[in-house]
Amino acid sequence: MKLSDELPVDHSLATVYRYGAAFCGLTLLVFGVLGFADELSPFSTDGQRIAGMSTNGVLSLISVVVGLALIGGGIVGGNFASTLNMMVGTLFLLSGFVHIFILDRSANILDFGMTNVLFSFVMGLIILTFGMYGRVSSKLPHDNPYWRRRHAREAARESLAARRRERGQEGVALPSSAGQRALATSAQREE
Repeated sequence: MKLSDELPVDHSLATVYRYGAAFCGLTLLVFGVLGFADELSPFSTDGQRIAGMSTNGVLSLISVVVGLALIGGGIVGGNFASTLNMMVGTLFLLSGFVHIFILDRSANILDFGMTNVLFSFVMGLIILTFGMYGRVSSKLPHDNPYWRRRHAREAARESLAARRRERGQEGVALPSSAGQRALATSAQREE
């Protein structure tokens, strides 16, 4: 079984995934472009600041590439955007943890400061939330496509019961004028 078999294709949550990916991607793209506009040297660790965060040319490049990937995911949309958001959000969180330990060391080639670490955590959680929205929970509503896919038998039973209720209500509804004539005609024949 493939993961793509477990994911519903068309659902209203795709809009959340799409806009979430595009919004976060645009934010990262702006940060990266501002870094390129200042003509930062690639591996500088002298504390150049953009939007309150320290940066260098490599961090700007990474920001642009990840931003474009998220915008691309927003354009594609659907399950792809959701999965991409979850992956990128996880990478942001991991990056925040790694950079906490290398803040004042020579391994800090991206010139991360504490504001960068906090931004990495916050942006990672935002992107991750956009990816998991309506997809990961213990109490998904029964009309959620992910719940329906995971509980196919129960969803089929609920759909069947809903159809039976509709048919039962249709039988109780008053017939149309053509239906009334047909009932009158059949009643006359029986007499």
